[in-house]
Amino acid sequence: MYFDFPTILFLVSIVALLVWLMDACLWEPGRDKSNQELRGEKIDTENKDKKSALEKQLKREPVFVDICKAFFPVIVLVLLLRSFVAEPFRIPSGSMIPTLLIGDFILVNKFSYGIRMPIINKVMIKTDDPKPGEVAVFRFPDEPTTNYIKRIVGVPGDIVEFKDKKLVINGKPLPYQEMGIYSDIGGGQDPQNRDQLLIEETLGLHTHATVLISRQDTQYSCMDKANNRFVVKKDEYFVMGDNRDNSNDSRYWCGVPKENLVGRAFAVWMNWDPVVNVRWSRMFKSIK
Repeated sequence: MYFDFPTILFLVSIVALLVWLMDACLWEPGRDKSNQELRGEKIDTENKDKKSALEKQLKREPVFVDICKAFFPVIVLVLLLRSFVAEPFRIPSGSMIPTLLIGDFILVNKFSYGIRMPIINKVMIKTDDPKPGEVAVFRFPDEPTTNYIKRIVGVPGDIVEFKDKKLVINGKPLPYQEMGIYSDIGGGQDPQNRDQLLIEETLGLHTHATVLISRQDTQYSCMDKANNRFVVKKDEYFVMGDNRDNSNDSRYWCGVPKENLVGRAFAVWMNWDPVVNVRWSRMFKSIK
């Protein structure tokens, strides 16, 4: 079990439920019995001093129990929404520039790749498999407590090649068009490489932008040395960042197991950039 935020929410909800049940079954009956005995005493209710003294003697519900009762439904609702509907994430790096920028707050569809059990992340009800071109959040294979976000490039059985900084899937080069220079002053921009080549690429049903700094090929540790080729294994996915020269992705640590998938990113709901502060144009922007 990984002690991430959903795990903490789950454990807190269990504690709150147990406190609620203990109070209902054990503590509350004792309080009620004691209070009934006190109220049964012959006290002149017109005498304010005696009435005040009686009120002070009455046993009340402990503050901790009251808090647990009040917050338990809220915690469970948040847990259910995060587990089965949508979960928020914040983009901390520039590996998905220009699609996602540092400081983007995104929403991830949690049921797009199957309805999963909270915490253990096991699929209960299968819905759909990732499609090429989708932007997905997943647990990093080398450190499952960390969530990564990349674009799905290859699905099981695909042969992925990266030649001259161009993607070739199953022997077919992707539609590719140079769109000029990409320049941005926000966080994540390398001061030495602010001007980058902007590329429009079509992968599956998704047409999206990528950026390149260099056209020279690089040898990647998880791709065949002779031709930068990778064959995607069963129940795994090959992922890449849109910031092709500044992305730690499947080219370096290979495929993402299916069980590591968290969901599909579908919208940016706000942005707080460390350099330019709020980017209003990013609010409620769909992710392509």
